[in-house]
Amino acid sequence: MTTAVRKAAVATTTDPGGRTVLVTGGSRGIGAAAALCCAGLGFDVVVNYTRDAGAAQAVVDRIVALGRRAIALQADVSVEAQVLALFAQVDAAQRGGAIGPLHGLVNNAGVVDRAARVEQIDAARLQRMFAINVFGSFLCGREAVKRLSTRHGGPGGAIVNLSSAAARLGGSGQYVDYAAAKGAIDTFTTGLAREVATEGIRVNAVRPGIIETDIHASGGQPDRVQQLAPQVPMQRAGSADEVGRAIAWLISDAASYTTGALLDITGGR
Repeated sequence: MTTAVRKAAVATTTDPGGRTVLVTGGSRGIGAAAALCCAGLGFDVVVNYTRDAGAAQAVVDRIVALGRRAIALQADVSVEAQVLALFAQVDAAQRGGAIGPLHGLVNNAGVVDRAARVEQIDAARLQRMFAINVFGSFLCGREAVKRLSTRHGGPGGAIVNLSSAAARLGGSGQYVDYAAAKGAIDTFTTGLAREVATEGIRVNAVRPGIIETDIHASGGQPDRVQQLAPQVPMQRAGSADEVGRAIAWLISDAASYTTGALLDITGGR
């Protein structure tokens, strides 16, 4: 193969070609970083949010400033009817030319709760934890497969799930329920990756460690990053952008032979 042909082949396999990535929980933190990193690679982006329309629109505005198309769509991914409506809106936006054809899903929407031991955790907390972190990822993954799988006439694509280092560390004394939910995401990733490997869809997960986002404050521990950073071999917390770049790579054709991977982004922790 000549140098010119090799260069052409690389361009063909890495150019998003106006394709779209849907990022759930894309208005802040790792979700916003993933949306911006995907846009930086040339993808159009759907920024899903639950409550903060202003923050989602701010991400959309930054994506548009990068020269890509983007829209913000509200949906609570733990509610099946809202997931169905979300994907119907994505379909309509594609038909109307507001965005390109769907290529990828980033299952980022998730919650943590206040530190608690297992004997302090009630059923309501468990329902919320698994409804958003696990059921939401399943529901969105299901709808993405229906649209992307070559078995259903789709073009193929990629799904990236957000797990956590807690899935292998256990979350003892703080949030074993969150760790268990992320453990379910690991299994979901492995199983779905194998299920659709011959249907043009790659499925991977990232497992962030201690990352500087406001999710820690929402769990009642705003100084958690500072407390735990010394335990990280690299002696610092990670940034949302560092996770976002890994997600964008897994979504892109540059990761064309990667599926079923659980990528730790933990600074060695």
